[in-house]
Amino acid sequence: MNYYFKVLSKYAVFSGRARRKEYWMFVLMNFLLFLAIGFVGAILRVNAKVLETLINVYQLAILIPSIAAGVRRMHDTGKSGWYLLIPIYNLILACTRGDEGANEYGPDPIAEEEAGKSAGTEAPAQPGNPDQRPPVNP
Repeated sequence: MNYYFKVLSKYAVFSGRARRKEYWMFVLMNFLLFLAIGFVGAILRVNAKVLETLINVYQLAILIPSIAAGVRRMHDTGKSGWYLLIPIYNLILACTRGDEGANEYGPDPIAEEEAGKSAGTEAPAQPGNPDQRPPVNP
């Protein structure tokens, strides 16, 4: 849920990078919210026009953050945000591990998060996290 609000807090920020976990948790939360709106509407027997209006308002509200998160996800893989417009390839890039270290779009979001953890600002990482990079041996 934190990743969902993190994306919303960067409402129209198209610069920087978004790690896989941030992007896919946002996508998952959107899917679950759409299901919840439909489910609650069906239980309450809400008029179809009202339910359709609720869903359309929600879609409009998250349109810009969704595009911004997708652009930042493309940046994490070292690609321009315009790659978001290429079908299939954008899905491959969204599933691809981001560049290690800084790239032309900004610092590594995983390294930043790990630095925050070592400073004691975040909770410890969960074991088996595919986005967690192993330490580099000097």
